[in-house]
Amino acid sequence: MATIFRVALETPLRQLFDYLPGESAHAPEPPEIGARVRVPFGRQRRIGVVMAIAGASELPAARLKPILAVLDREPLLDAAGLRLLRWAADYYHHPVGEVLASALPKALRVGAPAHASEERWTLTEAGTAAIAAGEPRRAPRQRELLALIGAPGGITADALDARTARWRSAARALCAAGLVARSDVALAVPPGEAALRAQGPELLAEQRAAVDTIGAAFGAYGAFVLHGITGSGKTEVYLRLIERALAAGGSALVLVPEIGLTPQLLARFHARFAAPIAVLHSALTDHERLLAWRSAAAGAARVVIGTRSAVFVPVPGLALIVVDEEHDGSFKQHEGGFRYSARDLAVVRAQQSGVPVVLGSATPALETLHNVDAGRYTRLRLERRAAQAQPPLLRLIDLRATAVRSGLSTVAVLAIERHLAEGGQVLVFLNRRGYAPTLLCTACGWIAPCRECDARLTVHLGAGRLRCHHCGADAPLPERCPQCGFTVKPVGQGTERVAETIAALFPHAAAARLDRDTVRRRGDLEEVMRRMSSGEVRILIGTQMVTKGHDFPDVTLVVVLNAD
Repeated sequence: MATIFRVALETPLRQLFDYLPGESAHAPEPPEIGARVRVPFGRQRRIGVVMAIAGASELPAARLKPILAVLDREPLLDAAGLRLLRWAADYYHHPVGEVLASALPKALRVGAPAHASEERWTLTEAGTAAIAAGEPRRAPRQRELLALIGAPGGITADALDARTARWRSAARALCAAGLVARSDVALAVPPGEAALRAQGPELLAEQRAAVDTIGAAFGAYGAFVLHGITGSGKTEVYLRLIERALAAGGSALVLVPEIGLTPQLLARFHARFAAPIAVLHSALTDHERLLAWRSAAAGAARVVIGTRSAVFVPVPGLALIVVDEEHDGSFKQHEGGFRYSARDLAVVRAQQSGVPVVLGSATPALETLHNVDAGRYTRLRLERRAAQAQPPLLRLIDLRATAVRSGLSTVAVLAIERHLAEGGQVLVFLNRRGYAPTLLCTACGWIAPCRECDARLTVHLGAGRLRCHHCGADAPLPERCPQCGFTVKPVGQGTERVAETIAALFPHAAAARLDRDTVRRRGDLEEVMRRMSSGEVRILIGTQMVTKGHDFPDVTLVVVLNAD
């Protein structure tokens, strides 16, 4: 009976592809389920994941091609990970190959080693004989390198870099002559140790009850909605639960909706736990994402924190899943091929793994409350603010009865001035990035349209561009109306325009902007957070990124523009 390997490939076809065992020296052993393989696909070579092993194929054997190479000696994805991905493919009606591609870092999709490794050079039998014979006689550099590689167990590339310069050309010549061999040797990764670095504050009765209730469910599935008002200490409940998971030898997966939540949350975790922590989000480079994925998959990281795609990351010894701000729409992948809800997949993963999942929010989603009413989830309330925090004073400004400049009312300007004078910081929230949402010709009424999707183009004055926030289309910013030639002007406010107005009104107060346009480069977000936390920035203007659970103790005033 022939052995058939059923492989998932990144294609829009909703099927697996059958392959025969490999015939080359690169595929000496058959792959296991969950391992990556390189296979022929039409005129291309693709990398896929073995999903099943069968005894027969619907196609005749003559039409099947052999696997070209086995990339993983051990499964890249374990049975639990494959089960979650299969479930997601079925539930969201999406090709499993594309689901797998969404779950893996790009480096793994193109063939990078799944485990940390070191480059090692060793002698072949012919190389040993060459050393004994004093060969190669006419190439002293190769002969010197051969002696270095002849050390017991060979020598690593790092060691060769330290011992001799420009050795690779000589090594390639020796390898071509069959005297040495190069290999990538997987490095052993010790399991991460976890210890408590600092004690947390004393819990309120509601917090203690929540920790005890969820803690009693460890070792079995349970879905808990931690419904706590702002400032009630939900994060402290997460930390206490993770502390219990680590103390029992387990690991924890924490999902956050936005990259912006990661720096401050990570700082709190590092302050509390002396444990390796892996962080995954879209701002990482491909190599950084690979290293974080490896750390999590190898069990070196005992806590994994990430945005929505982190729901797929392998976490050995998983004991707890936390979804912070579970109501947030950022947990839903709306763009690209595979669309999914990371929050819902976190619940499914917890159910399949037999661990508790905590869904935290001050404003739970409607479907979450429905699951509470249906008895599927358990709701735990936190109705008191921790650390004697007081509820904020709210004031609604009727813009019809006050002067307005770029969205800022006179009342708001005076309030900002007063709080700055008293030493406080101010947060200005407007959920619209760019300079203005519309470019208008006041003569003929022309409005700059997106030629791709018919939405209005947003003015980005600093970049000199018009951009569509729906489909991503981009166009130059015109100075005159293309229809009548009259001067055009931006209408409405975005964060860029509000920041310009703030700078004009308060020239002596340092201001910063936080939105997707200002944190494009690595480290930009952390720098804004650092400047705000240190007090260097007095006014922070931003989109919803500024509202995602940041802890700025010196903020005494929040101004919400266009609240309706």
